[in-house]
Formats: sequence, structure tokens, C-alpha cells
Amino acid sequence: RPLAFDNSTNMAAAGQQSHGVYLDYNATTPVAAEVTAAVSDALVDLWANPSSASPLGRKAKEAVDVARVHVAQCVGAGAATDVVFVSGGTEANNWVIHAALEHFAEQKGRDAVPHVVTTAIEHDATQLPLRHLAAQGRCTYTAVKPAQGTGAVSTADILSAVQPGTTCLVTVMLANNETGAIQPVQEIAAAVAEQTQDSFRALIHTDAAQAIGKIPVDARELGVDYLTIVGHKFYGPRIGALYVRNLLRPDGAPLKPMLWGGGQERGLRAGTENTPMIVGLGKAAELVTLNLAAYNKHMQAMQAHLKEKLKECFGSDVVFNGVSDAHQTLPNTCNFSLLGNDRNGIKVLALIPKVLASVGAACHSHSGVTASSILLASGIDEAVALNAQRWSVGRETTLEDIDFAVGELQRAVQPKN
Repeated sequence: RPLAFDNSTNMAAAGQQSHGVYLDYNATTPVAAEVTAAVSDALVDLWANPSSASPLGRKAKEAVDVARVHVAQCVGAGAATDVVFVSGGTEANNWVIHAALEHFAEQKGRDAVPHVVTTAIEHDATQLPLRHLAAQGRCTYTAVKPAQGTGAVSTADILSAVQPGTTCLVTVMLANNETGAIQPVQEIAAAVAEQTQDSFRALIHTDAAQAIGKIPVDARELGVDYLTIVGHKFYGPRIGALYVRNLLRPDGAPLKPMLWGGGQERGLRAGTENTPMIVGLGKAAELVTLNLAAYNKHMQAMQAHLKEKLKECFGSDVVFNGVSDAHQTLPNTCNFSLLGNDRNGIKVLALIPKVLASVGAACHSHSGVTASSILLASGIDEAVALNAQRWSVGRETTLEDIDFAVGELQRAVQPKN
């Protein structure tokens, strides 16, 4: 039976003002009550090894297969077999990069050096592997910056970076984790495919970690070869999956194992399946499939109210970063700066401990000494970027939560006269 959206059915503490208002849903989300129940049941009932031929093993394997179907439906995969379960987004992104480099070596020879096109606003799980591989001489790469002041890269700039015959991979995130700026992945995929059709075809990857559960995500419609799925960003457990186009067909996107062992995941990823977490990921994906329109509508309303309250309280002292009329943004993300001295984002947040937000990616948002590389790459002035805060709303967020949070901010940082 379809589950009706009710923003009170999830983690009740997430929005309670007595404990603080949680506005960091881009960092992670609470686990949905339905997901917790599914994981708990699986821990008790599905403890057998899915690779076992015993009745209990077959029962566990059936649960894994059902979860795979739900994840495939959530991201518009052509078939459930196009989904491979992984530990999370970092593994998925690394795997895609290595798969593309290996495919290039098989086609062009081990002495040829492949080239990768990415953006300057990717998560470190994409940028750092490329930096490491480039330092080893195993590839070169180009990181394209967003068009000035928009937060989004342009298709033309991506195409200019492509080196036909040498570029083996173009990886562009679907939505940025700090600004919420949605990237033109569908347009990029089509343009790159056309540009490289007469030479070595560049593979296309998108990290959809921040997009799933907030906006519609359809891998086939996007035209990508690979798509990264991260459970804890949409009320699931800390596990992930990788979509691979037509994985089991001869014309499918290439994927070679990075881990060798027992032959799980059709020989592509060794290691006994984490059945309870996979079941939880499947349930979280199912909830998104059933309720995305309601989730999106609710988050849009909360985001709009947040921006209005900030403008009402701070007027021209507040600026919104990485957004423009030319590009859409996620319905839940608000990256803003309060102009003026003594308004460093991390320091201001320290003054309002009941507002649980961040200044950027959770992986490296604690120093406050240097400005976000994402904002700087987006053309935002360093002084403005140093004052940035990222407030991201979720399914539980209420108007009262936002009023409370902005009130706390206003009391801590009085607007200039």
C-alpha cells in the first residue's frame, strides 16, 4: 500500500526546537521510520548469507533482489540488473573513474594517457581520486568552473574541455551539495555523445547523491552511463549503489571489479552482501518513488519561507550564493552570506548552537579559515564566501522551525543600520 507523506512520521527529534533545529539535511538525513523498521526486521529475519543455497539464504537473496528493483525504479534504470550495491558514494565515484581508465587502456593501449573532464565543484570523492591518479601519471584531467555567478557549468565549457579520442570520461554532479545548483547533465551527456561519436566515445557519469529524494532522477532520460546513489542523503542507511547503463548487455557501459573475492554482485564486487542495509536502501528508494512530489513540494515551501524570512530580517545584508535565474536549484538548499565584518559563517554558527547547520560540505566544514573552494570556483568573492552558511531543509522541517532559526540568527547578528 502506498505510504502517504507525513512529515511527522520520521525522526521526531530532527525538528524539535527544544533540542535545536536541524537544518543540515545535505550533510545527512535521519533514517525514515519505515526504513528503520525494514532494517530491524532484516537483522532478525534475513541474517543468512544471500549466496547460500539454503532456504534461509534464498530468502535473504530474494530480499536483496527486491531492494535492487526499488533502487532501479527510483532512478529510472532500464533494469534492476543495472544496479550494483556499494558501500557509498565515495566507492561508487572511485569505481567509475577506474572503470573508465581501464576501458581506455583496453581500447587504446597501456601507454596511452587518458583524459577526464570534470567540474571544479565536484565532491572530493571525485576530485581527489582524479588528483591522485594525475599525480601518478595515470591520467590528465580538466576541472571546468561554473559560468560566472550561476553555480552551474555550461555545456559549451564542458565541450571545449573534451579532447576527442583522448577523453574517456566526463563526470558532472547532478546537483551541488553546497549551493544546490542543478547542473545541465542531460544536455551535457547528449552534446558529449555527439561530439565523440566519431572517435573514442567518452563515458558519462553523474554523482546524484544530493538530487535523489529532492528532484526527479531518471538515468535513462539523463543519458548517462553511470549514476551514483547515496542512501543517507534520502533517509536511508549509510550504504549506496551504482547505476551502470545496460550492465549485462554487450553494448552496456564497461565495469570491471575493483575488489576480488567471493564473486558477489555478479562477480563485480566481492564481499558478502550487507542484507539489512541493502533492504533499508531499497525501502528508502521505494519511499522516494511513492512520495517524491510531496517531498519536493514541502521542501520548496520551506526553502521559500526561509529565504523570505532572511530577507525580511537582514534586507540587503543577505546575499544568496550560487543561484541564478538561468539555472534551477534543489528545493531544499539555501546557501547565503551575511555581509559585513565579524560575520564569518563558522563563527556565526557557533553563536547559535540551537541552529544545526553548516558552512558547506560536512567533510571539511569546521575550520572557517579558508573560504569554500566551491563558492570561489563559482565566482563568489572571497569575503562573501567566508561569511557563507548552508541551511538545508528536510521532510520534517516546519515553518516554526525556520522562524525559530532565523530569530536565533537575528539575535546573534543584528543587521547593520
